[in-house]
Amino acid sequence: MSESKQADFRSLHSTVDSKGKRNWVHALQPKGKLYQYRTYLSYVYVLLFFTMPFIRIDGNPLFQFNLPQGEFTFFGSLFTPQDFIMFGLGMIIFMLFIVIFTLIYGRFFCGWVCPQTIFMEMIFRKIEYFIEGDGNKQKINNGKKWTTELYVRKTIKHIVFLIISFAISNTFLAYIIGTDQLFKIITDPLSEHIGGFIAIIFFTLVFYTVYAFVREIVCTVICPYGRLQGVLLDKNSIVVAYDYLRGEPRNKKKAAEGAGDCIDCGMCVNVCPTNIDIRNGTQLECVNCTACIDACNMMMKKVNKPENLITFASENQIASGKKFEFTYRIKAYSGVLVVLMVLLGILIVTRTTFDATILRVPGQGMQENKDGTISNLFRIKVTNKSNRDLPYRLLATDPDVKIERIGQTLDTLRGRQLAEETFFIKVDSNKIKNRKEEYEIKLLSGDKLITTKKAIFISDL
Repeated sequence: MSESKQADFRSLHSTVDSKGKRNWVHALQPKGKLYQYRTYLSYVYVLLFFTMPFIRIDGNPLFQFNLPQGEFTFFGSLFTPQDFIMFGLGMIIFMLFIVIFTLIYGRFFCGWVCPQTIFMEMIFRKIEYFIEGDGNKQKINNGKKWTTELYVRKTIKHIVFLIISFAISNTFLAYIIGTDQLFKIITDPLSEHIGGFIAIIFFTLVFYTVYAFVREIVCTVICPYGRLQGVLLDKNSIVVAYDYLRGEPRNKKKAAEGAGDCIDCGMCVNVCPTNIDIRNGTQLECVNCTACIDACNMMMKKVNKPENLITFASENQIASGKKFEFTYRIKAYSGVLVVLMVLLGILIVTRTTFDATILRVPGQGMQENKDGTISNLFRIKVTNKSNRDLPYRLLATDPDVKIERIGQTLDTLRGRQLAEETFFIKVDSNKIKNRKEEYEIKLLSGDKLITTKKAIFISDL
């Protein structure tokens, strides 16, 4: 890097000029293998985003984040406020996943999976390219007097942006309040759902503002995860990096003796959605979208030079000149990631439709009955974690144990509601061997076993 460029580097923000005004980023549309992979991934991502609220498992949505009621649904399993410990464990696992993933793979999530990047680069930016042309054409047209055609094109673009933002807003709310409630807001009279209507309009305007105007500022300034990179990355983290050993010194004509492979074409900067120069090293604004890799590879082919002058690599790998390899550190951390993900998956998948607690009724001791049995009084509190009303009954695993329900009995559990009932556990006195016995009680929905709970039975034996 020349002395003048070293002096300028980091003295100004990549999207702010010397007067403090914003430099609007007119990024060129990337072309290349990695951009194509990102496009395919975005198809899957968008399809899942718009369909998952409508997918149901046992009456529950696949994913829902009902913040107003403190309920969360993952893979059809409902987590209520009573599941605080399990939910807290899941959050700890999630945070560890973020830390370990970033230590190994840097900001890969931001460039390939983050909703902001997916929607901005793969939907809104592509619509902009289609309506207004590539980045250079947009920059030229915006810099001169606007014509009627340009006004029409921009009007059409912003109308399309608003329509897509409206669709995203509705889907976003479906993840929070559920599709049933969303349909009520849409179909019922407006006066019955003023709050819901305001929420839809509010989020529509938020998404429209973000994707039409705020754009890369979300990644470089607003997003806390982006800011977290500075303390999580180290010299072994895999990032989008420029091989300065091979590329320097730069020479456009390639005539100077000892010139590097970088021809200083500036394509890596022109395609960057945050307008940085990756040749200056790892930077906070880099979201690892790999647009610069595709652009550089294209130019290397044109000048008959090897590809991957810009590539995925760690700082130590660039300095040593060695090819990328999975070190023991990366393998160990990746193994931890897999274990954490499997553990979280097991916790979610093994969640039962009924969550119950069985306790002996306080102040009630054992009772000796005329038929030669001994009974204990129990109370069960059970929650149906699905959205459907389901049949319910209790059955003891041991055939010598009888259950006698008293008072108001439950035959059906209403969806997503807590219910309770009281029952006796009766055992023939001749079958009791210890003063304290532990009996298994099955909770069934029809003939389907949902879960098994244990009841502590006390006698005077």
